[in-house]
Amino acid sequence: WQRGVLRRATSRAEDGGGYITMSRIDLHLHTTHSDGSFSTGEVMAFAKQAGLKALAITDHDIIDGIPEATAIGKELEIEVVPGVEISSRLGESELHILGYFLNWTDPLLAQRLSTLRDSRHLRNPKIVQRLNELGIPITYEEVRALAGTESVGRPHIARLLMEKKFVTSAKEAFDRYLANGRPAFVDRELPEPAEAVRWIREAGGVPVLAHPTWVRTSADGLRVLVRELKAAGLGGIEVHYSTHTPSQTTEYLDLAKQCDLLVTGGSDFHGVTKPDIEVGIGRGQLKVSEKLLDPLRKAATSS
Repeated sequence: WQRGVLRRATSRAEDGGGYITMSRIDLHLHTTHSDGSFSTGEVMAFAKQAGLKALAITDHDIIDGIPEATAIGKELEIEVVPGVEISSRLGESELHILGYFLNWTDPLLAQRLSTLRDSRHLRNPKIVQRLNELGIPITYEEVRALAGTESVGRPHIARLLMEKKFVTSAKEAFDRYLANGRPAFVDRELPEPAEAVRWIREAGGVPVLAHPTWVRTSADGLRVLVRELKAAGLGGIEVHYSTHTPSQTTEYLDLAKQCDLLVTGGSDFHGVTKPDIEVGIGRGQLKVSEKLLDPLRKAATSS
């Protein structure tokens, strides 16, 4: 699979169709430090093959991949934006806030992210227990061994279910067992969205609403939410995203303009659990312009 990604990315870079000359960036990437299936070095190699000028490693509730990515980025001439994706609670569902250009060495941020990872460690064994009760004999020790990180989550459980042939894909694992409302789902303690926004601001970063299409509300409800979060310090919206339709992209562009928020974008690359999404291009049509980077950088500088 990895060779296939590199081969396809290389063919696009060499096809003369403007793949590299568009100066693409990708501000939403995951590594094995959270729930991605490729290491930081491998993700950086994909980015080089895809011709990216800049990227952000935005692992869930952890910033451990940033120093390695930054060092590799200097060698590959790719700018690495310090980033993170923080989980928060909105009603009965999760809402994710991306943070960019933050001070990733800030001790208070590290402490706050640690509490979120702890909440996963409290929840995950309960999920495993429910799966055991459903006749699926796995252990949390197996999940943690597979993850190889302190940011262990449901995607790692899904990967283990795939490896043990209980499901054929991560989507099936979530649809049958792990998603909200399914038999093995367990809730966890999370901050309110406005609190996650505040954490990022206090670490000197720019908070951005991730994949707004995931927010379970109407267009009017989303508009109200975005205005409330802007009052709390929200700085942008992830308009360009792998699974956004053209009409959704237009809708979120309009929303960003109405609320005077920055526009960002990224693939949300994970690897095996999202095999149809590639670094820099998502499902093939994602185009995140390098022009979006400077406004984001200036917003962090002035915050």
